[in-house]
Amino acid sequence: MSSRVTNLKALCAGAAVSAGLLISGGLAQSVVVQSDTSYIDEQGTAHITRVVPVPTTVSPEAQRVLARRIPDVAVKETMEQHRASTDVWQSSTADQARMGYPLKSIESQTIAGVPVRVLTPLTIPAGKTDRVLINLHGGGFNSDAGSLTESIPIANLSQTCVIAVLYRLAPEHPYPAALEDAIEVYKEVLMTHKPQNVAIYGTSAGAVLTAEVAAKLKQLGLPQPGALGIFSGSGDFSRQGDSRALFTLAGLSGHMDPPSQTDGMPNAYLAGQSATDPVISPLFSDLHGLPPTLFVTSERDLLLSGTAILHRAYLKAGVDAQMVVFEGLGHAFWNDPQLPESAEANGIMAAFFDKHLGR
Repeated sequence: MSSRVTNLKALCAGAAVSAGLLISGGLAQSVVVQSDTSYIDEQGTAHITRVVPVPTTVSPEAQRVLARRIPDVAVKETMEQHRASTDVWQSSTADQARMGYPLKSIESQTIAGVPVRVLTPLTIPAGKTDRVLINLHGGGFNSDAGSLTESIPIANLSQTCVIAVLYRLAPEHPYPAALEDAIEVYKEVLMTHKPQNVAIYGTSAGAVLTAEVAAKLKQLGLPQPGALGIFSGSGDFSRQGDSRALFTLAGLSGHMDPPSQTDGMPNAYLAGQSATDPVISPLFSDLHGLPPTLFVTSERDLLLSGTAILHRAYLKAGVDAQMVVFEGLGHAFWNDPQLPESAEANGIMAAFFDKHLGR
């Protein structure tokens, strides 16, 4: 794989810096910048250019993904268009996932008035019939970008039933709608399952929601599940971590606006609620007594900082928390069933739940 030039811009509001790139057809052409540069302005903001080769430390499949040239222009679409395209991607990618991770069935049901998908593995060993995993899908709180792709491999590998919660979406249903839906499903599951036999996990927005659910359960005095999975998430809506100034959803390529020095993660999900509310941003809550938690992220993940900061907070609170960081890959890469790293990540997730449930 050849080297590629990538601009990593951390600009304060209103600041500008010459990228040294020629934009043609929406793609940045490396016609000027061929060396590393670094300038720190009076506010301490870094304006940098780095030449970043495709790493040989990842699989050939991952190298091809990282070498893709993605337009550096903003793509404007309505919420309807965004959800439609996400649904198409989720369906087609789920078909690919199911080829590698066959299941007995995927059924649409309703639990506590909340629509869900129930994924049943081909076989459920006797020791796992009383277990269940609850998936809170990703998608920026405004779309379903994971109820299938995040659930199919885990159901297959863990040989455990997975309930994917199709919680209400923003902006039509801002906070606390998604949280309420997740809590209601969990409470209903507790009517037939012991909490130590239940795990709650999610990716991206679902990871954020998983941490919020744990904080809310503690606030309500309800039992915690046996394990949590926070996969590429964050526990703080009030501040942007360093990685959000470096990476897009695709990693080092694609469109990214310069971050503000003061704003956190503005999102229609909040709808005016305080970004430091201890449930909205669990980093500000009492984290003592939470169950064993697995954090998973990757080196070029825009939520790498958020995941790492929340993991450290869990450790500080005495939680049995571990974090796995994958080399070179972008946000929620495990949603791509073609990557060997996805198979590895899914295996780590499933093994964690196997280890900690029923204890």
